[in-house]
Amino acid sequence: MILNQFTLDGKVALVTGAGRGLGQGASVGFAEAGADVALVDVVSTDETAARVRGLGRRVCQIHADLLDRSAIPAVVQRVVSELGGIEILLNNAGIIRRAPFLEFSEKDWDDVIQLNESAVFFLSQAVARQMVAQGRGGRIINIASMLSFQGGIRVPSYTASKSAVMGLTRLMANELAPYHINVNAVAPGYMATDNTAPLRSDPGRSAEILARIPAGRWGSPEDLQGALVFLASAASDYVTGYTLAVDGGWLCR
Repeated sequence: MILNQFTLDGKVALVTGAGRGLGQGASVGFAEAGADVALVDVVSTDETAARVRGLGRRVCQIHADLLDRSAIPAVVQRVVSELGGIEILLNNAGIIRRAPFLEFSEKDWDDVIQLNESAVFFLSQAVARQMVAQGRGGRIINIASMLSFQGGIRVPSYTASKSAVMGLTRLMANELAPYHINVNAVAPGYMATDNTAPLRSDPGRSAEILARIPAGRWGSPEDLQGALVFLASAASDYVTGYTLAVDGGWLCR
């Protein structure tokens, strides 16, 4: 039955930025589909863990700052030790800094590139090595952005990092396919999360954004769950290297 292809029973998903927002929604979605979940964040993951455990799934909570790439090996080792392996990686953790191009600081550039781009590369590399060693394939899903496709304004390091995420998704898909590891990305549209709080609190800017979204509303973390479960499951066995926009129609306007 086709619905059986969407199950994640017996899988372990590692989700970064799992404490709130899109990461929390993704963690719950994976758990609802049957996966055990490792939660990685610099903020508390207790609320997410309670929701995952409430679904009868195992949880591994890891407090780690991925701005420090030396933390990555310990994260992977901890997940394998507690949950037995990793079949799914969701690179969700990310930050955004806003300032005009002519005023943008080195720190705001470096911090965003480190977390949104470099951490994605090095964590994916570490997890892919684990997947290859396990010998049963896997799934890597990156969180891209509308700014993987567009330039945006006042967010140069974010635009650069998310453009890189789409490119890295393609490269990793090419190189990891022989190991039966599929690599895809999801590009959320304008979601009601902490990253968009400044935009939503600006009545003029919020109205401009909503006027361009054919669906007529801000997205929610739950809006991503179906796409993420699809890309994490056997239903997407022949899908790799693709960036799927979940944007309420933003890109088609």
